[in-house]
Amino acid sequence: MQVFMNQPVASRITELAHAMRHVMTYIDESAYIVKSTDPCVSNFALGNPQDMPLTGVVDALKHAVEPRNKDWFAYKLSEPESQEVVAASLREELGIPFEPDDIAMTNGAFGALAVAIQVVVDPGDEVIFNLPPWFFYENMVVSAGGVPVKVPVDRNTFDLDLNAIERAITPRTRAIIVNTPNNPTGKIYPPETLERLAAMLTGASHRHGRPIYLISDEPYRRIVFEGNTFHSPLAFYPYAMMTYSYGKVLLTPGERIGYLALPPSMPDRKQLRAAIRTVQFTGGFLFPNATLQHAIADLDTMSIDIERLQRKRDRMVEALREIGYEVHVPQGTFYLLPKSPWDDDWAFMRLLEKHDILCLPGTVLEFPGFFRISLTASEEMIEWSLPGFESAFQYARMQPSPAGTDGI
Repeated sequence: MQVFMNQPVASRITELAHAMRHVMTYIDESAYIVKSTDPCVSNFALGNPQDMPLTGVVDALKHAVEPRNKDWFAYKLSEPESQEVVAASLREELGIPFEPDDIAMTNGAFGALAVAIQVVVDPGDEVIFNLPPWFFYENMVVSAGGVPVKVPVDRNTFDLDLNAIERAITPRTRAIIVNTPNNPTGKIYPPETLERLAAMLTGASHRHGRPIYLISDEPYRRIVFEGNTFHSPLAFYPYAMMTYSYGKVLLTPGERIGYLALPPSMPDRKQLRAAIRTVQFTGGFLFPNATLQHAIADLDTMSIDIERLQRKRDRMVEALREIGYEVHVPQGTFYLLPKSPWDDDWAFMRLLEKHDILCLPGTVLEFPGFFRISLTASEEMIEWSLPGFESAFQYARMQPSPAGTDGI
């Protein structure tokens, strides 16, 4: 009888599972699955919409689903009409002369990031990203055979720690991921920071004899609050590419459409365009579906109510500060990042769950001692939650953090 080694899945899956351990532990072992659909629970956890979708989005999809010809639902790559809509929009918004052929339509920023990393990263290459990160950066780098290099932001300002980034650069550094406005800090990196970063990357690229690519992850670019201005890293550094998703500004994360964009300053653009298409095919057809591409001209002009979102931000910040929480005012995105009253943020999230409040522990974001609040919650949820936030805070002040409850 043949005896097989007990390895039913590829060995790399173990490494990928380790990279995803924090977020999967939260999903599998917290009260999220049980409570997230309860209408009496204040759900601030994962950024899902807690209000009905924009009527304009619904109308655009209804209009786009009506076939105009026999190929309406045929295989779709990056459709020329979609590329032109995005390039024109970027030219107007950022003042950078993108060309339609520089736009690769993808299934969300997730797909765009996967393509960007696969295009430039070889096994053993290092990819820098900042802590706290979006929680899938690590496993996407690992999936490409790369080595994640994590650099914490400045905890006082939440700005990039450029000195720490410079120390982290080695001859194996191939890329750096910059997320602005940042999830979860809400920080918009200022032009002074981006200029210094660009100079640093240029110098290191020359020293090591190959370019270090900057992947600018910008899904929250249009969610900027009054008095703040967004600056794209692509305006400062030639070896930069942009990832974007419409799921944030439309609050439709389940409708997977976004893009990967190359600026006109990017050297070897033709070669990169061909490589991007190759990765999109071999990665599992990483193109958005036909209906979403047909609707993109309408979707590109829409947005959730940013003023309403700012009012929710202001209400939540003011209320939490009155209770006693330490929380800064984010410049963009739809997140808050308060400091946990207990060092064990996982234990404090479980305390909040007892008050029917769902938030994301900072440990999931590799930023222990904090927790994330998503302002995609409704105004009613915010008001319901405030007594619970206060009760949990007062209890945490009087009681030591439980031992061994971090969930990891």
